[in-house]
Amino acid sequence: MSETGFDLRHSAAAFPAVENRLGLSRREFMEFCAALAATMGLPASAEAAIATAVEKAKRPSVIWLHFQECTGCTESLLRAEHPTLEKLILDVISLDYHETLMAAAGHQAEAARQSAMKANKGKYVLVVEGAIPTKDNGIYCKVGGHTAIDMLKECAADAAAVIAIGSCASWGGMPSTGPNPTGASSVAEVLGKPVVTIPGCPPNPYNFLATVVHFLTFGKLPAVDQLGRPKFAYSRLVHDNCERRAHFDAGRFAMEFGDVGHRQGYCLYKLGCKGPETYANCPTILFGDAGPGSWPVGCGHPCIGCTEKGVGFAKPVFQLATLKNVVPPASYPRIVEEQGNSSFAAAAALAAIAGAAAGGAAMLARNLGKPSEESKPSAPDKAE
Repeated sequence: MSETGFDLRHSAAAFPAVENRLGLSRREFMEFCAALAATMGLPASAEAAIATAVEKAKRPSVIWLHFQECTGCTESLLRAEHPTLEKLILDVISLDYHETLMAAAGHQAEAARQSAMKANKGKYVLVVEGAIPTKDNGIYCKVGGHTAIDMLKECAADAAAVIAIGSCASWGGMPSTGPNPTGASSVAEVLGKPVVTIPGCPPNPYNFLATVVHFLTFGKLPAVDQLGRPKFAYSRLVHDNCERRAHFDAGRFAMEFGDVGHRQGYCLYKLGCKGPETYANCPTILFGDAGPGSWPVGCGHPCIGCTEKGVGFAKPVFQLATLKNVVPPASYPRIVEEQGNSSFAAAAALAAIAGAAAGGAAMLARNLGKPSEESKPSAPDKAE
């Protein structure tokens, strides 16, 4: 019996059916469960609970809506490699409505959505991709003759959980940038209540997957911050875990693209990197399963702050970030500091300063009750 109360022996006995369904070996499946536990900040023992939930729990029905977006969030999800979408995600959840992935169209698609909502009332998970236009009664986005506003409210009414995936759904994203002619708004603003948000342009697919599996395993969504973002993914600044952080602390900055510092991997802060004011786990989880460096800063471009409202798509790409937890000292030297010659007067002034410092040290020692060498009594004269 594991620490979480799940019998691993029973799990192993029940696995052949899961192996056939997912096309994964037992080792690959448990490695995946362990990775999800680590992503969510859970103890290693939680992998048994995750494995049991995936193996035995009824797949939750998922209704996935598309509004003002570029489908980049779905494209990111399609590129998950450990495991691939068709081997796991479609077997962990029952994706009953998704305009990009479903074969049905027109009236058949609408019938599938209504059927899924009716059959799973109060139990399905609603995922929303894209911002919702609210200006002029929402006429700028319609699906099946229904405005995005009406469709969202209808689907959210009986949902067990609502997840806004991507920056557009989370806080308006690119469509909401000024002058915002369509009145693009977030899911939470339209519904008038908090929802779980997975911001990013695009978001990392494993942040979404970990959120869904957490719901499947524990029957509730993970802990979130004040913006609705899961804390396991958005509680640390990009700057905190950045592979270039050591260069920032040492005062080594790339000054322009392609210069010596840029080629040597120096910090991109002075090129406008928004990592110091953006909360996300991009440096640790990376993107696209393509190995080290597979995220913007690792590829040599500043973070644009796409997970942060008021930063991504709001601040100019190369504007300096607002540092939230550390400010580089103004005394940082340039990468190549010029060498100068000291005059005799400058040397004399330096000697005077050094003498004053020595005198101050003697006074301090005296005040601390530790007499200096000068204040010690001299040895008695032998003749006396």
